[in-house]
Amino acid sequence: MFKRFQRPSKSLIFITQRLFPPKFFTSPSSPTLSEPKLHQQLQSPKTLKPQISSSQSPDENPPRAKEIFKTSPFQPSLRHSHSYANLPEKALKTFYRMIESSECKPRPEHLNKLLEILVAHPNYLRKAFHVFKTVHTLGVENNTGTYNIMIRAFCLNGELGVAYYLFNKMFKRDLVPDVESYRILMQGLCRKNQVGTAVGLLEDMLNKGFVPDMLCYTTLLNSLCRKKKLREAYKLLCRMKLKGCDPDIVHYNTVILGFCREGRAMDACKIIGDMTENGCLPNLVSYRTLVGGLCAKGLHNEAKKYLEEMILKGFDPHFSVFHALVKGFCNVGDTEKACGVFWEMLNLGEAPHTETWVTMVPRLFVEEDNSTLLEILRKEI
Repeated sequence: MFKRFQRPSKSLIFITQRLFPPKFFTSPSSPTLSEPKLHQQLQSPKTLKPQISSSQSPDENPPRAKEIFKTSPFQPSLRHSHSYANLPEKALKTFYRMIESSECKPRPEHLNKLLEILVAHPNYLRKAFHVFKTVHTLGVENNTGTYNIMIRAFCLNGELGVAYYLFNKMFKRDLVPDVESYRILMQGLCRKNQVGTAVGLLEDMLNKGFVPDMLCYTTLLNSLCRKKKLREAYKLLCRMKLKGCDPDIVHYNTVILGFCREGRAMDACKIIGDMTENGCLPNLVSYRTLVGGLCAKGLHNEAKKYLEEMILKGFDPHFSVFHALVKGFCNVGDTEKACGVFWEMLNLGEAPHTETWVTMVPRLFVEEDNSTLLEILRKEI
């Protein structure tokens, strides 16, 4: 039945030789590995597809080649069962064999799977780009997903110019970018510290009627905070809800951390208040970051208030939170409050760190009444 596919036709040889040099298909440094067998077949529970003999290679059997393109991205055993280095070459041969076939022409989703395989190998990025540019002449059209694959590949490779070129090319080809297209480009810009351009891309996205997803905002907020543009980050956080995307705990914690890093812990306290008003409750990370930021600015009483609130809500503070408060109170000579925090730590079953003991014990020895130290040691022992 498949006998006519056992030998490549002259037209296929001509196409492949024009697209790629002969050395692409053979590697003199590594031996040729045998074609892997599919250990699992994806079958519908209601209708079973006809079985295809495993002895036939994809080159000899275009329908089986099509099945490999469908299943290979979801089959870890297939990916690791044969030489991962030779996978791009095998995928290319199979794809062009499908083009030559009259029974199973490849569709855009098959092209996308091929490109995903190629761009996963940095050495094959240029060949993937060549396939991307020329495959429409062979009857396979690019779609938005195809462009997203190539834009992501060039962004990860640090070639933002090519990524931008492909993004703009979509409009000329009457293809509409989706939210993922914008997000990929934003992430690439933020990796290159071009957060201002990324924010401009967000504005363009909103003006064209797109609703950014959560990850778009997470990427921008994180980059703005790292670039110390805290005012812009807070504005963006406030605008999210107006643009149809409610901020979640990750967005709030990102901005809280940004303010605390820059010594603006009181501004971070305001964000904690905003969270509650918007129906997003602070979590353990929120409180731990805030208490640490307040202690770093010497606002120990304010930090102690948030520690107590944290415990009342059922959170189990990390020992580092207690240590920061104990150390802070000891440094300002308020041994009584330091002992109160220390006692609270012991009552919650949290073991004090060695540095906490080193901080507390000398302060207690200078007190005239050592009963507090003896009681602490008795409880701990």
